[in-house]
Amino acid sequence: MQKIKILHRTYYNFSHPVELGTHYLRLRPREGHKLRIESSTLSLSPDPTISWQSDVEDNSIAKAGFQDPATQLAIESEIVVQQYNENPFDFLMENYAVQFPFAYQEEDWKIVAPYACSNSGNTTSSVASWALSVWDGKEMIQTISLLLRVADRIRNDIQYGIREDPGVQHPAETLSCGSGSCRDFAALFMEVVRGFGLAARFVSGYLVSEPSSLNYGATHAWAEVYLPGAGWKGFDPTLGLITGTDHIPVAVSRLPDTVPPVAGSFIGNASSTMDVGVWVTAF
Repeated sequence: MQKIKILHRTYYNFSHPVELGTHYLRLRPREGHKLRIESSTLSLSPDPTISWQSDVEDNSIAKAGFQDPATQLAIESEIVVQQYNENPFDFLMENYAVQFPFAYQEEDWKIVAPYACSNSGNTTSSVASWALSVWDGKEMIQTISLLLRVADRIRNDIQYGIREDPGVQHPAETLSCGSGSCRDFAALFMEVVRGFGLAARFVSGYLVSEPSSLNYGATHAWAEVYLPGAGWKGFDPTLGLITGTDHIPVAVSRLPDTVPPVAGSFIGNASSTMDVGVWVTAF
């Protein structure tokens, strides 16, 4: 078991007093038999009224309402988790799903079918062509090996960069420009494996890593694929590997752009700036 401390600070500064709208905070990790929350504190200024909700994907959401005008909104989350996912390959898949290609059984397909549909309606020709260069549709391969191959090809073919713009690039755009952020890598991975007929979903969370010139503190994103017998397993195309001890999932969604860590609005004639700091350390 490994303990991990997550400190996540977000500051919105406004040039003039504004009325803060309702804010939705997805900062609390998803608990399970491999991840437990030991302690959690959430502080906001100005003082809010907070209620906790769960969305359709069972993500925990803190809904914050405000009354007084403000020139700054400060959000600080400090969480300590116990991470038990020390061996990410410690799982057993159903025999029929070990080799690819395979088809989900009918009872599973009824549930996961929406997660196997392209976000854009149909996979674009550029994404489909790139996917064929990874797997031609004829080769018999272990399912895990194929998924790791896709993740590794994205890591090697696409230039990683921190992108401050909100939202997620279309996978075809990520391929055409040859660069993207972790959330863009995850969206491309999802589009490719969905084209293979697999169910995939987007994950927003945290990654244990030392700050550097490329990583000065931020949330992280990856994807999960439903594997019969094993459940939803995470794959990180930014790093080209299956997720393990250093990955802490917070929110999942079929749609990559629907689970930002913080979402909200304000009313007022003011400009705004945002500063974010994330520190994730194991101890």
